[in-house]
Amino acid sequence: MVRLTAGRETWPIRGSFTISRGTKTAAEVISVELNDGGAVGRGESVPYAHYGESVEGVLDAIESLRGPIETGALDRLDLQDKLSAGAARNALDCAFWDLEAKRQGKRIWDLLGIPPLQPVTSVYTLSLDTPANMGQAAAENAHRPLLKLKLAGPDDLDRVSAVRKNAPKTKIVVDANEGWTADQYSDLAPALAGLGVVMIEQPLPAGNDGALAEIARPIPVCADESCHDRTSLPALAGRYDMVNIKLDKTGGLTEALALKEAARAAGYDIMIGCMLGTSLAMAPAVVLAQGAEVVDLDGPLLLARDRTDGLVFDDSVINPPSDALWG
Repeated sequence: MVRLTAGRETWPIRGSFTISRGTKTAAEVISVELNDGGAVGRGESVPYAHYGESVEGVLDAIESLRGPIETGALDRLDLQDKLSAGAARNALDCAFWDLEAKRQGKRIWDLLGIPPLQPVTSVYTLSLDTPANMGQAAAENAHRPLLKLKLAGPDDLDRVSAVRKNAPKTKIVVDANEGWTADQYSDLAPALAGLGVVMIEQPLPAGNDGALAEIARPIPVCADESCHDRTSLPALAGRYDMVNIKLDKTGGLTEALALKEAARAAGYDIMIGCMLGTSLAMAPAVVLAQGAEVVDLDGPLLLARDRTDGLVFDDSVINPPSDALWG
């Protein structure tokens, strides 16, 4: 017998966090525990309104599986067919992985048959702001090896120029969060290449990104909102050079691992990203981040506080999770 516990948690953000779609001051997450009386597995997910999710809807989806989970009639593999890709499946899938590791007294890499996890270097994200304010934020973080800039269209070239001036040695990636038009992309991409930007993430709206197949891509372009799970890959051909894999989009580590393998086979470079959550949400993604070209798992650094057993960050370097946290 396994006892399922699921609930909502609110984690305040340091200041606020702004992208092209709006501003947040807190991260609303779903926390799941699976307790078999001897071992406890945990998972965390972040419902995302842009994908039609809500905290209440995600909790309802998890609750709908209480019976088969608690009687042992549903396991991690069965879960893949019971819920679609998204936050509900992610929380449960990661909790199942953690529970299995705890039951066997093994670390996640032993379960997967891979080498022990190594530290990874994450981007540090600067939220959307005026060019002057983003330049100041860049100056404060100029020691970091990689900065990710949230952009929105108007004044974006001034924003990137201000960041480059104040962080001259730092690599820069930019994320438009679907906020550009094809004409804006065509105008901005060459100029951004001249400023040393090494990647552009999701410049055009998902479902309206066909123009990327016809426009020169002087900088690698990464699919985020356009790539959720393996079923997304065929539509990306000719439009993107990289894919951003997020656990909340794939619906957990199980599908994320399969997507990473399929994307590699299709010739895409890999970015591992996150929603705004605690270290419990990031820990399974550290597994995915091994060998990735770009890692974006800085969510805990943007929060006012993190879990007591959270990931250990050395500036932008993320150490593997402890077994007290996950896996």
